[in-house]
Amino acid sequence: MSKTILAAGLAYLLAGGAVGAECPRAEPPPASGRPAKPAFPEKPPCLEAKGGCPGWEAYSYNDAIKAYNAQIAVYRPLAEAYVKGLNAYVKAASDYAQCEVKALQ
Repeated sequence: MSKTILAAGLAYLLAGGAVGAECPRAEPPPASGRPAKPAFPEKPPCLEAKGGCPGWEAYSYNDAIKAYNAQIAVYRPLAEAYVKGLNAYVKAASDYAQCEVKALQ
């Protein structure tokens, strides 16, 4: 076998070609599917003060915490689904690499 044919075969393999079966490539989940984590409400300065917050400010902060908890309840399953997609991508990438290694043997 000539060096030219060997070099062409090696270039083909390095470019993603496989001998025999084609290895399925891994596709990451779209970054646009990554949910945005809600921002935690800012604590009012009076919360740490000795006298505490006036009633209206304490109630406002409590309402902000309740709203945040509701947003987190929506965010959590979306984040878990995105993590599941990332883990599937990692597995698919590993499977692809193993397929390419087998193709070289």
